[in-house]
Amino acid sequence: MNTLIKNGLFFSGDRNEKTSEKDLLINEHGEIIEIGSIDLAEDASTQIIDAKGKWVLPGFIDSHTHYDAEILASPGLKESARHGVTSIILGSCSVSAIYNTPEDTSDSFTRVEAIPREVMLPLLQKVKTWNSPRAWKKHINQLALGINVASFVGHSDMRMKVMGIDRSLSHSEKASKQEKETMNLMLNEALDEGFLGLSTMDNPWDKMDGDRYWSHKTPSFYSSWSERKNLIDTLRKRDAVFQGAPNLVTRVNAFQYMLSSTGWFRKPLKTTMIAMMDMIGDRYLYPLIAFGTRFINIVGRGNFRMQSPPCPFTVYYDGVDSVMFEEFPSGEALRHLAKEIDTRNELINDAQFRANFKKEIKNKFAPKVWHKDLSKSIVLECPDKSFIGKNFYDIAEEKNEHPVDVFLDSIITYDKQIRWTTTVANDRKEKYKGLYNFPYNLISFSDAGAHLNNMAFYNFPLQMIKNVQESIDNGTPMMTMEKCIWRLTKEQADWFGIDCGHLAKNKIADLVIIDPTKFDCIKNEVEEDVIKEFENYKRLVNRNEGVVSQVMVGGKIIFEHENFVESYGESIKYGRFLSKI
Repeated sequence: MNTLIKNGLFFSGDRNEKTSEKDLLINEHGEIIEIGSIDLAEDASTQIIDAKGKWVLPGFIDSHTHYDAEILASPGLKESARHGVTSIILGSCSVSAIYNTPEDTSDSFTRVEAIPREVMLPLLQKVKTWNSPRAWKKHINQLALGINVASFVGHSDMRMKVMGIDRSLSHSEKASKQEKETMNLMLNEALDEGFLGLSTMDNPWDKMDGDRYWSHKTPSFYSSWSERKNLIDTLRKRDAVFQGAPNLVTRVNAFQYMLSSTGWFRKPLKTTMIAMMDMIGDRYLYPLIAFGTRFINIVGRGNFRMQSPPCPFTVYYDGVDSVMFEEFPSGEALRHLAKEIDTRNELINDAQFRANFKKEIKNKFAPKVWHKDLSKSIVLECPDKSFIGKNFYDIAEEKNEHPVDVFLDSIITYDKQIRWTTTVANDRKEKYKGLYNFPYNLISFSDAGAHLNNMAFYNFPLQMIKNVQESIDNGTPMMTMEKCIWRLTKEQADWFGIDCGHLAKNKIADLVIIDPTKFDCIKNEVEEDVIKEFENYKRLVNRNEGVVSQVMVGGKIIFEHENFVESYGESIKYGRFLSKI
């Protein structure tokens, strides 16, 4: 059946194409066959959608996710799809679920990405039959995909497979010449199958789960840059993407990623790195990264992109159950003892430990993602109801105690039963214009599918659109709405080299219809829901009732009026694997 979308304000995804009211005709194969003023006699062979007063946009792209586990159990990826995201990229931060055993794969994911090991490991044990990019891709293509999927191959995944997990997690073990050649062959194999490139990890926060290698860093961390040389050369030669995360403690090796991208006397390398935000704890960092990124792209002739979430970066903690505690020694010690609560509590009660914790938490000059300001940390849930709604400074003042002592005592008493929240970045709206218009960032880094109890940015495209529209309404536009939509769609598709994010004749119709009169319903606040296929595991989600009228993937409606179509994510395949063009 053909579908005719009439009377909608049409955004193609091209920043230079002026928006106007247009009709859109889609054939039974999901291809756009006509755009403009279309008059068709109503008949049973054409489904008509009246989009009067609404906007018709390309489906959004989420280019930094960790859906590698969820897609195997719940291929609809509903929490992204319901917000108009029609294409995602997984395999980020050096971890992919391709080469290794279920246990090795699970252990590399579940602690750092805060995905429940008790769910992921049994899932992989049940379904994993593949050990190559081709076989993984075949399996993904057999699922009832709700939206489109592209992928990186993870460096930790390859390194574990080639060196063995034990050697891959040791500073003293180096990849042999043969092992480096084997990893390069594996990368070429993945690129041949349409993978976008390679993801790596240099952040020491990222730790292994399980009893065997608990608190070891993920394998990519232990590799040298000389070990990666052949891989980087291959990416450059094949115009593939190098995705990385620098050491967020020292931050020095961020320059290695930048320098890898340079095009002096060679082809520039597409390189993207997390993350450029306006950090509360390090206000100097945003302008410094912006300067360095401009320098590398202009003077260094690079093709380098930072990743930037366009909304407040608000996180939620159950006790100290968050990866951000890994960034300072005392917090790292607490996380290491997460399985030994009595021993951990003894450590917390140690006077020297408390002195160190206090010193580290107020060190203004230490690099930090979490600002460590307990006056900005609000208690949401606690068995002691008098704590709720207060920050730890408020509680300390009432108790006439040091805020750190109050915090640490609450961890001993309540452990994960005390839930608190804070915003760590992008709290100043006046900085959004610069962030949104910066030419060398990707509006990305949602981490969708990971940190299920710590954060939720599934609706980040809608949040950006709302902020831009508010600026236009107030007479102080940050940018045109055409540019805003382009940044969330076609710009990223073109940079990554995937065929999506653009509505034009002969293109596949992946699109979203939104109602601009409902923008007040777009919120940064989160709610709680469950992943049915993860044994009803609870996760934080976003909701913006009435904003998204319809979502289409492959020319078929998957979501409308706050409901998914029948059997979505179960039996009918709508999405496709996006190979690099």
